[in-house]
Amino acid sequence: MVKINGEILDKDGKSVSEVLSEMNINVKQVAVELNEEIVPKVKYDETILKDGDVVEVVRFVGGG
Repeated sequence: MVKINGEILDKDGKSVSEVLSEMNINVKQVAVELNEEIVPKVKYDETILKDGDVVEVVRFVGGG
C-alpha cells in the first residue's frame, strides 16, 4: 500500500505516471514528492512505487 496525499491506496508496483493517469491528473500541472524528495518529471515513467511509500501530489494554482 502507498500513501498518496494522506490516503492509503493499493498502488505499489505502479509508476508515478500510471498513478497520475489513473487519478486523471495532468502531469504538467503538478509536482510529485516521493518520500520527501521531489521526483523530476522526466523520471515519472521509471519511478515505481513500493509498499510503504509516501507520495504528495501538489497542484499548481494560478492566482492574481
